Amino acid sequence: MKFAMIGAGAMGLRYGILLQEAGNDVTFIDTWQPHIDKIREQGGVYVMRDHEDRHLVDIKLETPESYDDDPDMFIIFAKQMQLADYLERCAHFIKPKHYAFTCMNGMGHIEKIQKYFDDDKIIGGTALIATVLPGPGEVDFMGKRGAGKLNMCPLNEKPDQMCYDLFNELDKAQMNPTLTDDFMGTLMTKVIFNSVINTICTMFEIQMGEFGNFSGFDSMARQLIDEAYDICARADIHLVSSRDEEMKALEVNTRVDMPLHYPSMYQDMINDRPTEVDYINGYIAELGRKYHYEAATHLFVTQAVHLAEYHRQNEKAKRAAEMKESLIQSH
Repeated sequence: MKFAMIGAGAMGLRYGILLQEAGNDVTFIDTWQPHIDKIREQGGVYVMRDHEDRHLVDIKLETPESYDDDPDMFIIFAKQMQLADYLERCAHFIKPKHYAFTCMNGMGHIEKIQKYFDDDKIIGGTALIATVLPGPGEVDFMGKRGAGKLNMCPLNEKPDQMCYDLFNELDKAQMNPTLTDDFMGTLMTKVIFNSVINTICTMFEIQMGEFGNFSGFDSMARQLIDEAYDICARADIHLVSSRDEEMKALEVNTRVDMPLHYPSMYQDMINDRPTEVDYINGYIAELGRKYHYEAATHLFVTQAVHLAEYHRQNEKAKRAAEMKESLIQSH
């Protein structure tokens, strides 16, 4: 198949490179100029797995303005707050026949994608796959080859041949896809998962294993899960796992699969990028309000992450001011 990856960040590179290695024609479309410049300068992307075996992989890279091709499928990976601008810049090459697949974190992206793609050509998904972008022009795949998995479901919940073709290519790329039959339930189950791990680890700037092995892990995770599941029940959203199954997935992910990993929300914060907490815990809280349920814990941790962001920015500004004052005094 011919794929165009809208977004060549950590997850876009992982999906695209694995699909390329499985024999597909893949072009990456990105807007981060230092990333684009570095890839072009070095003739590809440096790929690692668990910080080892760093090697250069040749990729086709374009910007939204320079891309001019006709893929079978667009795969979309952008940050929630950047997506609207990304899609607007890509609008000139998106045609009514085109399909879109996305496994972005959080909620709110599907509505943006619907402005450019027909409902029967949108496939949503969720990924339990960890990847890090250490800097421009390099990516680190976490976990052994074949590690991780993803769920996928067409928006209209009626898989067609293109959906099955995508499934087969993802399977060949060893991404372990599962085709589900409930679109909203599939996406919300991952949002709830992220609302525990991503948020708590980011608040306290800790690895996932530190949280998973903390004595209060069960009670903290259960409180967030119970609020979210109560809200989904009111909203008639049928989640693809039970509360106990979600707890078990959190335990395995933090204690066994990726104990040394920092989630993507943490990576955004320490690199001075806005976090997606408003599209995860904030989204759950807003959904709760819609159905007359006050998600006090999700509201609290949403603000706690923003406080952590605010504190980091203040500390950065303070250090810059101290450095400036030191330079003035030295002269």
